[in-house]
Amino acid sequence: MNEQVYITPERFDAVIFDMDGVVTDTAEAHEAAWKKMFDGYLKKRGEREGKNYAPLKPEDYREHLDGKPRYDGVRDFLASREIALNWGDPDDDANVETMCGLGNRKNSYFNEWLQNHTVRAYPDALGFITAVRKLGIKTAIISSSKNCETVLKSAGTNDLFDVRVDGGDMAQLGLPGKPDPAIFIQAAERLQVSPERSAMFEDALAGVEAGANGSFALVVGVDRSEGGQHHESLRDHGAEVVIADLCQLLPPAHASKTARPLDNVPLIWQRKDEFDERLNGYQVAVFLDYDGTLTPIVDDYKKARLDQRMRDSIAELAELYPVAIISGRDLDDVRKRVGLDSIFYAGSHGFDIAGPEGFHKTLQQGQAFLPDLDAAESELREAIKNITGAAVERKKFSIAVHYRQVSENDVGAVENAVDTVLYMHERLRKSGGKKIFELQPKIEWDKGHAVLWLLEQLNLDRPEVLPLYIGDDVTDEDAFKVLREQDRGIGVVVRDGETRTTAANYALDEPEDVRRFLKILIKLGGWRV
Repeated sequence: MNEQVYITPERFDAVIFDMDGVVTDTAEAHEAAWKKMFDGYLKKRGEREGKNYAPLKPEDYREHLDGKPRYDGVRDFLASREIALNWGDPDDDANVETMCGLGNRKNSYFNEWLQNHTVRAYPDALGFITAVRKLGIKTAIISSSKNCETVLKSAGTNDLFDVRVDGGDMAQLGLPGKPDPAIFIQAAERLQVSPERSAMFEDALAGVEAGANGSFALVVGVDRSEGGQHHESLRDHGAEVVIADLCQLLPPAHASKTARPLDNVPLIWQRKDEFDERLNGYQVAVFLDYDGTLTPIVDDYKKARLDQRMRDSIAELAELYPVAIISGRDLDDVRKRVGLDSIFYAGSHGFDIAGPEGFHKTLQQGQAFLPDLDAAESELREAIKNITGAAVERKKFSIAVHYRQVSENDVGAVENAVDTVLYMHERLRKSGGKKIFELQPKIEWDKGHAVLWLLEQLNLDRPEVLPLYIGDDVTDEDAFKVLREQDRGIGVVVRDGETRTTAANYALDEPEDVRRFLKILIKLGGWRV
């Protein structure tokens, strides 16, 4: 299908979404739960039999597990390791060595994750679903998981769908799993629409194959991988369209109101009058990222030095506005690089904050994780020591593994090393950025939380204050999302050739444009009402 397709009521009566990886960011949690269960089981079985079973790899998850009912996934993965077990019973204890018992063990690990985390909904999915519902198009969500309702409630998306069909429904109705289209067809029937007038969205290979088998009007593959690694495989399994951002399928008049691809975000110079109008009547507080925003991205992160002209502009800006730099770097590192005493600094994504007149706050929850980070740091240094170009950067409250100087063939080895260490430290979580993997304390904290906390601490959490956040990386999206969701600030993304989806309102192309924009703020004359 080469023509540009838009989801409009003229062509579609309904849109049916898979949940994990399309609407909610839980695919990584599922994969981690599967890996913990299978790796533990295979290790014990191997010791018992004197064999060496290969652990679960990312490609195993995608081929054998992703999108399938839990017990079917156990069966298909074990078959790839030439292991056959009795099916057992869905009521089997998690310690029972049956297909159902192992599936229940995986489910217990996933539920542990749910108890300790808030599920994140993808910004583009929220924007897209809201937009199509306003167009009068019906929506349904499907999932092979029996945890579907719990996940949707955690993500705050339960009210966005007219119909839900999940693993509980599949068991009750005896519906076969994907690639059979039964669960999608059941959703269409409950919506009282025909598949021929419905679009379906899937990120799993078995899912797009199910859509193709179900005669749906449009089968959309959602590829959220870095660099679109799964584009061709989704196409090969039946996807007619493959996208990274759901909002690409909105009519142009609606797409501008939602999270969207970076190249669709208007440059702030193009909307100067609109921007000025948004500032009118507000006092502005300025929040800035460091790497990629105030300085260009460099091959060696240690060489990201602030240009003196940029430093002078920040200093001049701080005479007129409250200014804070929020960085993934350590607090002492970013303070030394900027070298200004008149602004606030939030290091380690906001775990450690300091400012003028001796102001210093440390997020107390992070202190308890320091022993975990110490141990993981040693293990990571050992794990990557033979990978040319890989580097470990220890920060007080996180560990970054840089792979910008690693050959493309070795990136997978770097991530495997990170995942192996992560597996041994359940109190840590993995995040990503521009050519880095990062291990952080497993608590709900990010740059969005840091912005809100700083506003409160600096007595800026007031209706007349408008936060303005400028950043370039995926970690900055948490701040953009917070400002968008609360409809209380402005996000400006530095594009720098990236292709991801963003929740920012406006764009700049490079750090030099950031400096030019700071000069515009300076000319506005500071706090104004």
